[in-house]
Amino acid sequence: MKNTKNPTWEIRPDQSIPLLKALHILTADGKLNQDSRRKLKQVNHLYQFIEPLLLELLQQQDTIQLVDHGAGKSYLGFILYDLFFKSRSQDDRIFCTEIRSELIAQSIGLATELEFSKISFLNTTILDAISKPEIPKTVDIVTALHACDTATDDAITFAIQKQAQFIVLAPCCQAQIAALLRKHKAQHLLQYPLTELWRHPIHTREFGSHLTNVLRCLQLESHGYQVTVTELVGWEHAMKNELIIAKFKNLPRRKPQEKLHTLIEQLDLPELKAQFCSQTLATL
Repeated sequence: MKNTKNPTWEIRPDQSIPLLKALHILTADGKLNQDSRRKLKQVNHLYQFIEPLLLELLQQQDTIQLVDHGAGKSYLGFILYDLFFKSRSQDDRIFCTEIRSELIAQSIGLATELEFSKISFLNTTILDAISKPEIPKTVDIVTALHACDTATDDAITFAIQKQAQFIVLAPCCQAQIAALLRKHKAQHLLQYPLTELWRHPIHTREFGSHLTNVLRCLQLESHGYQVTVTELVGWEHAMKNELIIAKFKNLPRRKPQEKLHTLIEQLDLPELKAQFCSQTLATL
């Protein structure tokens, strides 16, 4: 297939056809139908966000350690391996974590079949993965795409503790803060006009989701990361298509930490301090 301009719906010259079939991006006879064309567009579009980060890392070092959390069928890990890691150093490594053992077994089988030797699959929670001996003390890039509810927050904790240079997050299903907003709503409606922002149930859900990601961005900034928030164009069918990309630049931490404390206090959600304000202002 001709690929001179590399549109996001075309197969790249170096992509593995057996892998694309196994991931159901291609049909069994190797063809693209409307559904598989959409999937391929999504995969290649996402890769366009991550590839520049990998190339930037290689300007500073010889090897890359990447961890993908909440991997599911390890869709992202396999695509990254196929498009980037398979032609790289044997010292490079991709680690995919997933709590469902049957999906880990499937991924191990596919990696063995395709002879993808530099990708590992761990049946573990994200937080437990921090102490897993298989994963290095420090890693270079952490991804968590559509990891539900607090799994995104666990991935942030993991990345910070592992001193990741880059973090790529596509949050999903943020229910925790929406539940807290509902819990305090009746009391707050009488005291704070801002509560009108989430008075109606649909607004509670959407405002809770938005607030969650705002707090996550401030949390990352309070640990020295530069944060960019963009849209996963091409994922229009999904309600959650926000992409958070963080790069560690050792930026000043005090102001974002102060904003975190202030925002949580103004919204009267003290339950969130332990989760998002892991640093004290005195230590910044």
